[in-house]
Amino acid sequence: MSEERKGVSRRADIPSELLAQLNAGTAASATLAEGLAIDFAALLVSAVPDMPAESVELVRGMADQGITRRMDAVGELLLQHLTLDGLPLLTAHTSDTVRGWACYVVGRAPKLKLNAKLDLIRPLADDRHFGVREWAWMAIRPHLAKNVGHAVKALTPWAEHPSPNVRRFASEATRPRGVWCAHIDALKQNPELALPILEPLKADPAKYVQDSVGNWLNDAAKSQPVWVKELCLRWQQESAADTTAAVCKRALRNVRGGK
Repeated sequence: MSEERKGVSRRADIPSELLAQLNAGTAASATLAEGLAIDFAALLVSAVPDMPAESVELVRGMADQGITRRMDAVGELLLQHLTLDGLPLLTAHTSDTVRGWACYVVGRAPKLKLNAKLDLIRPLADDRHFGVREWAWMAIRPHLAKNVGHAVKALTPWAEHPSPNVRRFASEATRPRGVWCAHIDALKQNPELALPILEPLKADPAKYVQDSVGNWLNDAAKSQPVWVKELCLRWQQESAADTTAAVCKRALRNVRGGK
């Protein structure tokens, strides 16, 4: 099965055969509902048969916890068991959830500096599956937040990468508020720190990237609305592209007098 499969929007509608395939890691999820329905313990046993039984039981006991916490916990357990040497086993797996665990293995690796983490996460940031691309930035975000200046410098080349997935990662991973993640206070108060990433994306041709940049600025506008309005005004003066207009419209959607 591929990401192109339409999928189902309600957990109750997932066919039992499909759920068995998801739990066995032989199928990729096509919707968030399908991803949330996966039995992590069953998938872990299937993907890593020699995983210690106590680790599997720990994962089984977390079944009622939030998915982000469970992804992080499995990533830590896999890092302990496989070390980074086992990363190729995870990144090549059919299951998008297993590849998502790989993101957290990278994020959890204690001895890797940021640039090394980014080198390992880049293929996952450009993964064919929408879910893996989200886990990639969420797994790395805590490390980006520790030193915003260093993070922006490291991600600036990503903003001009040929792949829209990689360009989008640079924006999404540094959003001041983001989704399902802790805020980055430095960027809430001083969003201009991220201009080296944002500037190359102001007229990006990919809607996937446009939406992310617009959401980035919408985040920033909640604490720095004047700055966002002035930036959008400048961008629209510098670029007559419809793409820039789309970014700015999304950025200013909650700003009074922003349109």
